[in-house]
Amino acid sequence: MRRLTLEPLTADAFAPFGDVIEVSGEFGRHYFSDALGNARPAVPPSLSVTTKAPSALPLTLTAMERHEYSSQTFVPMDVARWMVVVAPHGADGGPDIDGMRGFLARGDQGVTFGVDVWHAPNAVLDRPSRMAIFMWAAGDDGDEEFRDLPEPVMLVANGG
Repeated sequence: MRRLTLEPLTADAFAPFGDVIEVSGEFGRHYFSDALGNARPAVPPSLSVTTKAPSALPLTLTAMERHEYSSQTFVPMDVARWMVVVAPHGADGGPDIDGMRGFLARGDQGVTFGVDVWHAPNAVLDRPSRMAIFMWAAGDDGDEEFRDLPEPVMLVANGG
């Protein structure tokens, strides 16, 4: 089984996959729209809230998902720490586990996965959590795709 150590989530490290949403201490409006995208103009936006029970590390990842035509944004509403795992496309079009990156996000950090970015299903740590999710969704098979990984990946905290 592969092992992937989660690193702190930073905008620079996550940039190839999307945007990190975090607000500085400055007053005013902050924009995070570089990764927002909808490749199906007739598809409406979708805003939802998800509640999740916490998971514990180490955690085994066996599948990833992508939204081929839409970005997907997660905005924490009541979250401690949570995991963000992404991967580039492999030769077969599925996630390339050799290029996989894992991040440990704080409760005050959100992300936008760019259009067609492979990512792990949402997993939170420490306590039950709520997040708002924004994307464009038609309610059909084009909204999301799941793929099993060629081998399981164990996600661990730094030093764990």
